[in-house]
Amino acid sequence: MLQIDNLSCGYGLFQAVHGLSLHLRPATITGLIGSNGAGKSSTLMCIAGHVARQEGALRFNGQDISQLGPRERVNLGIAISPEGRRLFKDLSVADNLRVGGFIQPASAFAQDRDKVLSLFPRLSERWTSLAGNLSGGEQQMLAIGRALMTRPKLLMIDEISLGLMPKAIDLCYAALELLRKDGLTILVVEQNTDRVMRLADDVCVLESGRTVWQGSAADARQDPNLAAAYLGMH
Repeated sequence: MLQIDNLSCGYGLFQAVHGLSLHLRPATITGLIGSNGAGKSSTLMCIAGHVARQEGALRFNGQDISQLGPRERVNLGIAISPEGRRLFKDLSVADNLRVGGFIQPASAFAQDRDKVLSLFPRLSERWTSLAGNLSGGEQQMLAIGRALMTRPKLLMIDEISLGLMPKAIDLCYAALELLRKDGLTILVVEQNTDRVMRLADDVCVLESGRTVWQGSAADARQDPNLAAAYLGMH
């Protein structure tokens, strides 16, 4: 689905990620784990086309996307729910979803909207509310829903549970499980390592912009050194 080989990226002269290689398997969830400043968000934003690639290869479904802009990558099926959600806070829930679906025909809106609302029924109750008036959990649901309106093949979510109440986290993770069953490939950045380890199929651990471990989540849970050093698990 997505093949990243020896990727380095950053901002101007600053290199945030060094030589990352990561291959995502279709219809799986991969957790990208690491402390603050490890390069997780930069990796996602580089895949989306918002952070400059300095070296390495990016291939999506066999196609080289390293020279494509963000809009072209969205058209190919790459969507991101970014850190901080970045909703249009002065627009309603309905209009945020319409913005997300702008690359699809207008006739597709109702079907895509209904899929999002089936995942997050709370959004139907808040349909006319401004995004800025939603709770943190509702905003995260809307950010994920807006990304889903593009009909992605790869969904990337940055800091899915940051600042959310436990019930909202449960709802977001339940939605990810359903999306995986539907065949969507998901790359998620998460500080709650214990939670993402229970959901993910694969795990990649970053430290200071470099990969320190990657493999199956099952293997990660069985590695005592990894669990103690990087995953906050003892």
